[in-house]
Amino acid sequence: MSEPGGRTAADRLLAVLAAFDHAHPALTLTDVSRRAGLTLPTAHRLVGMLAAWGALERDESGAYRIGLRLLELAALAPRGLVLREAAMPFLEDLFEATHENVQLAVRDNAEVVYVERLAGRSAVGVRTQVGARWPLHATGVGLVLLAHSPAGFQDGYLAGPLESFTAHTVTEPRRLRRMLAEVRHSGCAVSERQITDDALSVAAPIRGPHGDVVASVSVVVHAEGARPNALIPAVRVAGAGISRALGWQPPIGASA
Repeated sequence: MSEPGGRTAADRLLAVLAAFDHAHPALTLTDVSRRAGLTLPTAHRLVGMLAAWGALERDESGAYRIGLRLLELAALAPRGLVLREAAMPFLEDLFEATHENVQLAVRDNAEVVYVERLAGRSAVGVRTQVGARWPLHATGVGLVLLAHSPAGFQDGYLAGPLESFTAHTVTEPRRLRRMLAEVRHSGCAVSERQITDDALSVAAPIRGPHGDVVASVSVVVHAEGARPNALIPAVRVAGAGISRALGWQPPIGASA
């Protein structure tokens, strides 16, 4: 059913949910109305429906936040809970071996989405958290996922605008193509100072039962004094272990 303005009722309901993000986790009714592009009466009606169902909750200040009902639904996503449960023992092992930031991520179109993260007290500060999204080309896990994406998708991605976050962010398509080829050849990605000037990431692929790359695991350390070659074996072992837990079997004679 369409409503005035050409947007269906479902479109408007989804617009209310889309008004919330990591930069705006709590919104007043007026905020929701403005960010969703809705009149205040319409926003009031839809927010009330979502709150009654449990998708939104109202805090002590009167602002609205995402509710637990959506968390329950998100847990059903096969690339969420199932992947995290299979990966967690290996993420914990990698964390114990490094005491650095350990991250698990999947690709959603042109972005990488982080689905789990473990962090140590002395680990380098990172700008990622569970649910956060970053462009594929600027992160270690993103480079892995982009390198193992279909060729047509890669062509389209590299032809588009590539955002730069530091002076070290690689945005030149030809150089990125060489990096992606090296990721496929070596089985890992090293991303240095691309999101922040003080961090280096080493990432490896995670394969599903049919051998396709479905996720990536990484460790993020201080760039200064980092020794990527010392981290690569541990990250690759974690990726292979998670892959096996998901049902992948390496070809006979192939190294893990």
